Amino acid sequence: MILVTGGTGFVGRALIRHLVESGYRVRTLVRPSQTSPRLPKGIGVEVAVTSLNDARGLRAAMVGVETIYHLAGVERRGAGADLLTVDVRGTQNLLQAARDAGVQRVFYLSHLGAARSSAYPVFKAKAIAEQTIRRSGLSYTIFRAAILFGPGDGFTTGLAQLLAAQPFITLIPGHGDMLLQPLWIEDLVTCMAWAMEEPATREQIYEVGGPEFLSLNDIILILKQKLGLRRRPVSIAPPLLRALTVTLEYFLPYSPVSSFWLDYLAENRTCSLDTLPRVFQLIPARFAQRLDYLQGTNWALEFWRNVFRRNKRYGN
Repeated sequence: MILVTGGTGFVGRALIRHLVESGYRVRTLVRPSQTSPRLPKGIGVEVAVTSLNDARGLRAAMVGVETIYHLAGVERRGAGADLLTVDVRGTQNLLQAARDAGVQRVFYLSHLGAARSSAYPVFKAKAIAEQTIRRSGLSYTIFRAAILFGPGDGFTTGLAQLLAAQPFITLIPGHGDMLLQPLWIEDLVTCMAWAMEEPATREQIYEVGGPEFLSLNDIILILKQKLGLRRRPVSIAPPLLRALTVTLEYFLPYSPVSSFWLDYLAENRTCSLDTLPRVFQLIPARFAQRLDYLQGTNWALEFWRNVFRRNKRYGN
């Protein structure tokens, strides 16, 4: 039995689908909520309703589990994310329950740039979680992933909404020359699943990204071409853009952009280009070749639907 935390998220849904289609039995944690969880459609997966801070619920969820994929995180909530409770303490609680249950192996999804010395809270929290896993006594494999893209992501779909909703211009932090290495979601989950069967991946940390370095300006240009939009890029000082983003997060709980984005874009987020071909024998997909999922959607309408969701929530 495989346990997946964060199974209702962007990566979790893709990984669960991949594992189930490969013949594995999968169980996922789902936080108690009044809304229906966003589980992968048409996929047979067990559900354990508990949080990472419920010791009794975690013990029950571990019954029969041999392997854990720990994907849960709260960075997409932006400024309101409780990183200490979920990413740090939640990881500690999960590992304690895993040791008690005799779990054999844990996989963890982190970010490029994770470091305890980082000035950015998300990357510091990921590094603390990594350290907890390395010291847990469990066999581990850690993936530090570049920015991910695919259907339902928070990256390209968020940019598409902003590009479509802003008339005439596109606000760019600084000069837009920071380098990213977008990684196709299917390439990531393929490698994560394959690593489970490969003994050489135990006690390893892999930094993984796509096959090319692209500046933010490059990425926005590719998206505009894919969406048929014309927007003039306008540079804006990062501190001012951060203030605007935090304000947007406050008024729009479903904002397509978060302060985590700005942290991610504060410096280059790249790694070796040959990790996936060399270690996993996989040629990753190029960014421009996997964006067809963005077509056929009115992204400006999606942006304003998020505004309506906020107004409906607060009864305005």
